[in-house]
Amino acid sequence: MTVKVAVIYYSATGAVHALAQAVAEGAASAGAEVRLRRVAELASDSAIDENPQWRRHTDAATSISPASVEDLAWADAFAFGTPTRFGAPAAQLKHFIDQTGGLWQEGKLADKPVTAFTSAFNRHGGSEATILSLGNVFYHWGALIIPPGFTDPAVYAAGGNPYGTSSVTGPTGDGSDAAALEAARYQGRRLAQITIRLLGDGRVTDAAAGDGNARETVAATASQTA
Repeated sequence: MTVKVAVIYYSATGAVHALAQAVAEGAASAGAEVRLRRVAELASDSAIDENPQWRRHTDAATSISPASVEDLAWADAFAFGTPTRFGAPAAQLKHFIDQTGGLWQEGKLADKPVTAFTSAFNRHGGSEATILSLGNVFYHWGALIIPPGFTDPAVYAAGGNPYGTSSVTGPTGDGSDAAALEAARYQGRRLAQITIRLLGDGRVTDAAAGDGNARETVAATASQTA
């Protein structure tokens, strides 16, 4: 069966962009239909111009479609990527997440698999904290967190982050490390494969409920209770 995966990310200088592309490739390799979407930039042109690498990537990223909350409503599963900002997600991604209140209230984010990935300047620059911080959002949504765990050699080869793929852009890495990209492909593939298993022959759709969080599974041939 085909599942729909939305890869939503923010990248300033390109490291998270490379991971997002790899996650999308991994999901697609498992048979998923993928939307790769970049959230809107909030920084001023003058701030971006102070960093040539930031300006270069911002100009190059115009080919990536902008993210919208409709992408989340469309998807069966999500993957979120962000640089680490003092151990927390970048403001740009948080701004996008803050627009999902309507979908959350309607229960359209619940019961959907989700995973996260990040990049930091240093090996211990807050990558795990950033992914765990995103987990707080996913708990509120009622989403199903799918970490890579220690389930494949690719995770170990990329530094052994069981929470989500993380790359290093500083002195010990340039953000395009082949091992990190392979771990990201594995993470995307794992997300798609688990989503396929969870959905089986059916689809998770909205049920009429006052709190917006009830769910019913509609099978291809008959209705059944999850």
